[in-house]
Amino acid sequence: MAGSYADNLDRLLTIGTALSSERNLDKLLEMILDVARELTIADAGTLYLVNEANKVLDFKIAHNDTLGTREGGTSGIEPNVSPVPLEKDGEPNLSNVSAYAANTSELVNIPDVYEEDKSTGFDFVGPRKYDKDFGYRTKSMLCVPMRNHEDEIIGVLQLINAKDEESGELIPFADEYVALSESLASQAAVALTNAKLINDLKELFDSFIKSTAGAIERKSPYTGGHIRRVAMLTMMIANKVNEMTEGPFADVHFSEDELEEIRIAAWMHDIGKITTPVHVVDKATKLEAIFDRIDLIRTRFDVIFREREKEALQEKVDFLSNGGIDPAKLQAIDEALQKDLVQISDDLDFLVLVNQGGEFMGDEKIDRLHNIAEQTFIVNGEARLYLTENEVYNLGIKKGTLNNEDRKKIEEHALVSIEMLRE
Repeated sequence: MAGSYADNLDRLLTIGTALSSERNLDKLLEMILDVARELTIADAGTLYLVNEANKVLDFKIAHNDTLGTREGGTSGIEPNVSPVPLEKDGEPNLSNVSAYAANTSELVNIPDVYEEDKSTGFDFVGPRKYDKDFGYRTKSMLCVPMRNHEDEIIGVLQLINAKDEESGELIPFADEYVALSESLASQAAVALTNAKLINDLKELFDSFIKSTAGAIERKSPYTGGHIRRVAMLTMMIANKVNEMTEGPFADVHFSEDELEEIRIAAWMHDIGKITTPVHVVDKATKLEAIFDRIDLIRTRFDVIFREREKEALQEKVDFLSNGGIDPAKLQAIDEALQKDLVQISDDLDFLVLVNQGGEFMGDEKIDRLHNIAEQTFIVNGEARLYLTENEVYNLGIKKGTLNNEDRKKIEEHALVSIEMLRE
């Protein structure tokens, strides 16, 4: 890299600012390796992150200028490299140079790996195989542990093949570049930790949003999956808008932050329904509240049915008690009873049907409903209407199962959503 040591320090400060402002982990990893190679004039490099759960170094990103390859990061190419174990047989793995740097927190500067493995315990089978497979020559190597603000090693920056600025010859990593790379690794570790913390907070918030949406869907089987479908379709539309190069949306382009806002809005759009009563959200029939009140009407009509039979029986008893012996009179009583019972059953069937809310209630049906409601029956000497005022009001809903109050209650969820989100 051209420039004086002072220029390099200025460059390092500028890079530190850039690293601290990047929140996308893939872009941040890409930037870290790009800058490290630029500062040290390295032909290639890899970046590992510590996986505490599995006790390994996960291979995240790799660049090689000579071979023209870029894997991991923003390349879209997943590295096909096995993780490096940090332990072997329960002991720290010190044979692999990157694992050694992670376990000991020591920087490792190797002038020539083919000479180094003769005098140290490092195992360079991996680099040798890579060289053989791709026709490459790994020479100098610099492994820099990435230490965060809590003095924890979170990764390893491995730079390969330092080059002479003028001749391009492969050379060992100079002490000046070693110091710069250590400083960069430290800044990068802090930036990476911050980015991870921010992503963790986003994931926590995202999980909270999705769990809330899931609670709403579990509360309401009839709207189950609605929120997820809205979120999926919304993002499909937003991404399609971003692809438009002509038409009314040609000049519209959502940034990553705006896409994230749209995604969250889609997931949160029904959050107000958490306050909407279940019997309103899931009102399957016109008379449903805590339970479907059609059952009360069934019971009432059963009483009406029995009372009508009782009236006919009493009429027969009175007739016979007064000396009546005309069989035609008794037959007339039975026929009138049978006609009334058929009508009562037919009226109940009608009420059960209109309660479903599947058909439009025309004027003819509304008139029949009111005619049924105005009829009375006697219980314990007291006259009662077939239907209550509230039952008539709900059964008279012309379309669907919601009355005006139910509809307003459901529509309130939009206002409640706004109030909750403002908080």
